[in-house]
Formats: sequence, C-alpha cells, structure tokens
Amino acid sequence: MHAPDQHGHHHGPAEFSRAFAIGIALNIGFVAVEAFYGWRVDSLALLADAGHNLADVAGLVLAWVAALAAGRQPDHRHTYGWQRASILAAFANAVLLLVAMGSLLWEAAHRLQSPAPTDGITIMVVAAIGVLINGATAALFMAGSKADMNIRGAFLHMAADALVSLGVVVSGAVYLKTGWAWLDPLTSMAIALAIIAGTWSLFRQSLHLLFDGVPESVILAEVDALLRALPGVTEVHDLHVWAMSTTDIALSAHLVMPCGCPGDDFLERIAHELHDHFHITHPTIQIETDGLDHGCAQPLKTCE
Repeated sequence: MHAPDQHGHHHGPAEFSRAFAIGIALNIGFVAVEAFYGWRVDSLALLADAGHNLADVAGLVLAWVAALAAGRQPDHRHTYGWQRASILAAFANAVLLLVAMGSLLWEAAHRLQSPAPTDGITIMVVAAIGVLINGATAALFMAGSKADMNIRGAFLHMAADALVSLGVVVSGAVYLKTGWAWLDPLTSMAIALAIIAGTWSLFRQSLHLLFDGVPESVILAEVDALLRALPGVTEVHDLHVWAMSTTDIALSAHLVMPCGCPGDDFLERIAHELHDHFHITHPTIQIETDGLDHGCAQPLKTCE
C-alpha cells in the first residue's frame, strides 16, 4: 500500500540547465587562458589551478547530464526513471577531483625540491580573472545547493575554485615582494590539500548513498519511533530508508495493526509527517494484522 504523496517529487533540476551551460562555457575559456599563461611563465600554481578547473568542467558536464537524466520519466524498464544518475554524478565528480589533486600533490612535491622563478604579475592577473569567473559560476548554483547534493557539488567546486584563485593572487603578491621561488609549488600543495579536504565529504556521502545507505538528513531511530507512536500500531518491521536521487528519499515499512487498515486518511497522515519531519517523498507502507505479511487482504480483527 503506497502512502499518498502530497508533496510531489523533485526530479532533475531542469531550471539549472542555463546555469550549467554558462558555467561550462566560462570555465572552458578560463582553463585555456590559465593553462597557456601557466605554461608560459612556468607557474605550477596556475597549471594546477587550470587542471583543477578542467576537472570541474568535466564535473559540471557530469552533473548537468545527471540532472537531465534524473528528469526522465519512468518507463516499464526503469520504474524509478534515471534518478540515481545524480548520485552517480556526485560520486564520479568526487573521484575525479581526488585523483586530479593526488597527481598535483605528487608534481608539487617534486617541484618543491628544485623551485624555479616565475612571473608574479602574470600569476596575479590570471588568478584574479579566475576569482571573478569562479565566483560568478558559484552564484549560479547557490539557490539549489541546499536541497540537492548534485547541485551542491557543483556549487562547492566553483566556490572552492574562487577561494583557490584568491590564494594564488596572494601568493603571487608575496612572491613579488620576497622572490621566494618555493612559494609557487607550496601554494599548489596547499590548494590540493584544501580541495581534497572539501571533496572528501562529497565522496563519502555519495558512496554511502550508492550502497542504499540512509541519507544523513534522516535518523532511522526517529523514523521508527514516529511510526510506532501512530495510533493502532503495535509493531514496526522491515523498515528501510534510502535515496532514490540526490533530492528524493524513499521509505518502505511494515506496520502491524491488529485492528486492520484505518483507511486513506491514516496513510495521508503518515505521508505528511514523514515529509515534514524527514523530507521523505516516496513512502510505501504495508499494513499487517497479527504480524502476517498479507496486509488488508486478511480478515480484520474486531477491536474491543
């Protein structure tokens, strides 16, 4: 028995298609500029940031494709549609960043052993452009960053890029004043470590959801307590909560009710309470009498 869903589902965030298109175009252009000047002045910090921005372009593409896929309607072969694509994209995004930053750390460690002089002014100008572009791109995703892990991944990457570019500007200024050649690879290492720290949470959460883990916004014991407190419920078992996508949470549970099924109003109440307390959008409830797995098909007991 499926509890009525009064709140609808939040399939792929199609309203962010324009934001994805603008963000991808801006960052592709900036990657080309940053990589060219990083190579020209032999700045590992600029090349590192260009590599990171290129990874973010791939991440934005993944997130956009996933958002579009999640919006596809269910059919007879995919009864839930393609909603899980958003979780896969968040996971792939995290893996992509972790691999890219691991490579950067390796290169920076080697460069730190024999630092080379670079062009501080060029570094500052190019990185300042990055602050503007990445900041503007992050702003495009700010509105959806709280409700959707896929959108949050895009937002966090762009916001982190803006901060990283700001750090490169500062390191360029310090280099101009001090002439410390080791500052460039050291800044690259700091950038990589900061991004790894920020990405680890996305990696852990997305991997958890891929294995049908309970979303972090839901405390299973509290869901169980809410269901047990419902009038007429004597037992709750086979309780499962999982993420269908980065925005939709599903639940299935068996409720033992000796007096039988109380009707649609009861199920509607469950749907509302699960949504309001835990943001669960797709509850499926099976009612049992005497703990038997036959629900309302069984003869109902007479309540005294």
